[in-house]
Amino acid sequence: MPSSRGVRIPVLVIYDIPHDGARTKVADVCLDYGLDRIQYSAFAGELTRTHQEEMLLRIKRRVGKRAAKVYVVPVASDEWARRLILEQAGPEHDPPATAASPQQTKAPARHQSQLKTKASAA
Repeated sequence: MPSSRGVRIPVLVIYDIPHDGARTKVADVCLDYGLDRIQYSAFAGELTRTHQEEMLLRIKRRVGKRAAKVYVVPVASDEWARRLILEQAGPEHDPPATAASPQQTKAPARHQSQLKTKASAA
């Protein structure tokens, strides 16, 4: 049976690190491994098992003795393909309001929402 250590699989990396500097260093390591930031303390991407272990060792060295919780969670490829994503810009990304004419009866939409699966994201 072939080894799965060289196969890239989807992973989530999530962490809770109180120290700002250590948290920034962990984010830098995740970016070094080509992961995409999906939340302030969460990254996603594809890594081999060897790279997952190597990355976690680098993170451990960067954090040192500071408090940290770091999870590297492999996700089955078929489940990853079925993920649902909601991405939405908030009011801080909306264009400035303009004066409405008396003929306008409907207020414009305030936010654009997007719900997608991997298939529709392509």
